[in-house]
Amino acid sequence: MDPVTKVPEKFESPDFFINRELSWLEFNARVLEEAQDPSQPLLERLRFLCIVSNNLDEFFEVRVAGIKQQIENNLDEDPYDGMTPREVFRKIRERVGKMIHDQYQLWNTELRPKLAEEGLIFENIETLPPEELSWAENYFHREVYPVLTPLAVDPSHPFPQLANKSHNIIVKLDRERVGEIDSYAIVQIPRILNRIVPLPSADGKIHYLYLSHIVRHFIQHLFPEERIIVCRSFRITRNSDLYIDEEESANLLKHIEEELRKRNRGNAVRLELHEECPADLERFLTETFKLTSEDVYRHSDPINFTHLMPICNHESYAHLRDRPWNPVTPPGLSPDHNLFEIIRSKDLLLHHPYESFNVVVDFVEKAAEDPQVLGIKMTLYRTSGDSPIVRALIRAATAGKQVAVLVELKARFDEENNILWARQMEEAGVHVVYGVVGLKIHCKMLMVIRRDEDHIRHYVHLGTGNYHPKTARVYTDLSYFTARPEIGLEVANVFNILTGMGRFQGVKHLLVAPFDLSKSFLRLIHQERDHALQGKPARIIAKMNSLVEHQIIQALYEASCAGVKIDLIIRGICCLRPGLAGVSENIRVISIVGRFLEHSRIYYFENSGNPQVYLGSADWMARNLFKRVEVVFPIDNPELKSRIVGEILETLLKDCVKSRELQSSGIYLRLKPAEGQIPFQSQYTFRELARQEIQHPDHEEKPLEIIPLKRFPG
Repeated sequence: MDPVTKVPEKFESPDFFINRELSWLEFNARVLEEAQDPSQPLLERLRFLCIVSNNLDEFFEVRVAGIKQQIENNLDEDPYDGMTPREVFRKIRERVGKMIHDQYQLWNTELRPKLAEEGLIFENIETLPPEELSWAENYFHREVYPVLTPLAVDPSHPFPQLANKSHNIIVKLDRERVGEIDSYAIVQIPRILNRIVPLPSADGKIHYLYLSHIVRHFIQHLFPEERIIVCRSFRITRNSDLYIDEEESANLLKHIEEELRKRNRGNAVRLELHEECPADLERFLTETFKLTSEDVYRHSDPINFTHLMPICNHESYAHLRDRPWNPVTPPGLSPDHNLFEIIRSKDLLLHHPYESFNVVVDFVEKAAEDPQVLGIKMTLYRTSGDSPIVRALIRAATAGKQVAVLVELKARFDEENNILWARQMEEAGVHVVYGVVGLKIHCKMLMVIRRDEDHIRHYVHLGTGNYHPKTARVYTDLSYFTARPEIGLEVANVFNILTGMGRFQGVKHLLVAPFDLSKSFLRLIHQERDHALQGKPARIIAKMNSLVEHQIIQALYEASCAGVKIDLIIRGICCLRPGLAGVSENIRVISIVGRFLEHSRIYYFENSGNPQVYLGSADWMARNLFKRVEVVFPIDNPELKSRIVGEILETLLKDCVKSRELQSSGIYLRLKPAEGQIPFQSQYTFRELARQEIQHPDHEEKPLEIIPLKRFPG
């Protein structure tokens, strides 16, 4: 084994690793904490509650589905955390059960009553006064009944194929009176209809009914002359991972389109039932879907909180939400400035969503229009449904420019969107490349080839986040613009490898997965270890979404034992255990969950007083290091490096409002200000810094000041 990657055996004990799935559930619990936080605006609390449910949906669709397959295949225990798939599944059920209980307790005892106080009232159809019940019945016949389809389930009618995550009602019909065996029917709540229905009201308040309640209350109209014994809501979650053998696929785009059609027919992995559902109905459904009682989760209404998300954006209740944040455009970067001239004169760094992503959009749009631009190349992992960037690329190709786009068709849950854009771009003359066999293209690269007065030059944008203008308003990410020839040449080489399938010859400045990224990170960590052993300055600060890769964790343990101070800012999964005696005493792990989704990846290495700073889209996970095309890039400009370390990282590390610290037990404890300390919230501070930037653009005369939080703005 290469000595750079060798780690001592003492760091291989399962006691040193937290299970990945259980760590993710702790992240979702931190999201739920935000919903439980009374200092948050009321509709923001509801938004976080909805996000918890959406997160759990995806967790079951992908992660739990995988665990169940491991159980079926009798796989052994994980070689790192020592847990068998069956043990993990049981722990998941226990933790998710507690989370669901906490969700509904919060909804029923706090959020729903507080919403009612504010004039947002969820009514019980059983207790409506006659005139409102009459309106609901008219609504049912006018808007709902025409699109409902009762589906019988009996010996001559097989159980219908129900879509993934659809809301359904199972009806048990009394057939004994006609000498037949009781039978069942299924009624699916149409997705095309709004799941919450506002009642007409004259009291200035908004009264809502759940659509499912309306259907259940008047469901007898679908079964005339039949006696309904009972009807209850249920929801099924299916395995939604795509299974793609790229080496056997002659046409990847068509293959993925076929797999997408199968997504709604995947094996069931979870059954959600109303808490009052009789045992015989549960037994019938579990047998039908080949599930067990361990796959069943019971709760009250609503059956899924994601249907309440539209309320969070209700125009009449803006006072119950966070004050809108409008990203600022840094001085000198407005659309009327020549961005090419600015990038040619200096490197640029933008911190989203505090600074506007429109600068990136403007960069692409100007490139499409500029007659001096010869070509544009970019990677596209996720983007919005009405993407101005893709429209600009289409205009550029139509104008005769050479445009090449690497579209990642396998971006989970964005496959259909990417297929749509890929077809439109191909029709416009864009050279569309559908990824690389066996790898996902996850790097965020954009290169403009322009004929300047002196010579042809590469203008490069590298980022930590997707080219998605909508998520750029709620995800924290970093954008880096440069015209440095050495970076432009290496980015061009990476593009050529991806489009031409050439061999990777190595690069000096970029770190590229799956070729050398893992070895490079291990080398940088070991470098800090060696400096610490020699008594030189040594420190590591790393910010990412997830830390899972075991070699990286073992190398961090080794560096900690050598005396390296390590700060990890990890939003989601962390399989490393900090604070273990003799192993990770020098490692601190925090997670920040707040108004914006922490998404940027930043890597800092002290390097004996000559710091090295890298940005990129790669987490420390096996999939990023070995199964994706990732580009991590250096920040060498002293001014930008100083901003990343002294402003961004240090501000994040000072957060004592939205930050939680991981304990060696795997539990996170929310940090609180020390006695006499002013509460300090990083995301609020970054907003204040952005405001100062446009108020005082001359940084030398008006230096930026990190402002402590004086209140809890949410």
